[in-house]
Amino acid sequence: MGAASSSSLCDHRSTETQFNDLPESCVAMVLSHLSPMEIAALARVNSVFYSASTADFTWVPKLPSNFMYIIDKIQIQNQEDDLNNKHKMNIYATLCRPCPFDGGTKAVWIDKETGGVFLAISSKAMTITGIDDRRYWNRIPANDTRFETVAYLKQIWWVEVSGTLEFQLPPETYSLYFRLQLGRACKRRHGGSNTDSDDIHGWDVKPAKFQLKTHDGQTKITHSKINNVGKWSYYHVGDFVVNNRDSDSVTRVDFSLAQIDCTHIKKGLCVDCVLVCPRGLRPEETPSL
Repeated sequence: MGAASSSSLCDHRSTETQFNDLPESCVAMVLSHLSPMEIAALARVNSVFYSASTADFTWVPKLPSNFMYIIDKIQIQNQEDDLNNKHKMNIYATLCRPCPFDGGTKAVWIDKETGGVFLAISSKAMTITGIDDRRYWNRIPANDTRFETVAYLKQIWWVEVSGTLEFQLPPETYSLYFRLQLGRACKRRHGGSNTDSDDIHGWDVKPAKFQLKTHDGQTKITHSKINNVGKWSYYHVGDFVVNNRDSDSVTRVDFSLAQIDCTHIKKGLCVDCVLVCPRGLRPEETPSL
């Protein structure tokens, strides 16, 4: 009788549903509703969970709606990388790192937790009054930048920096920032940077004017004194809303920084880039190139 009971128990255990018995498609459907970090953790459960964690079905909801547009942009810059033939998980991992485009003057990436789209526009892609005259501005190397160089103001009476962003953005509310520093950023051989703050003048007299304007008429103007000596800071220009009914439409945003009071000379400003990111995400935590 004992032998019969033991056999019955084994038969019962053999009919119990195990994790390995779950269909991969069902696991993938569950994983598609989790965060990327949660998916990575559950991939260790067993081979079924691992396969589901790498399935395209799992990762498509994590990618921004414009990911094919982003791929087209960055592949012009990096023609050797054929992202179209990669699994969606690999595409997601690639886009979590800043990807340069437009000749390396801009970069795009996504937030690894939310999939929100970030954009950085280098000072090289901006129009700067006097930039071609080395008496006024220089382009200097710096370590603490997403790009190789920053624009450094030696001296000028009329400061005006402007640019335009044209990009297909997913529907979202975005914030736009200027990344600025007072004092010349000096590149170190072993990383980091020194700052020469001896030649700063004119920024404590009146605030600078920051402005953005979108193609559909949204306008934001902010006045702020630039006072961050020796450290990079993000100056919030304003927020704008992208609400595209047409998923293929391109958003245009014009932005500018100006200090045109000619009663005093201005010196010592470093301009790194303009950053666009989903409102509520911290620009300080963005990865470097």
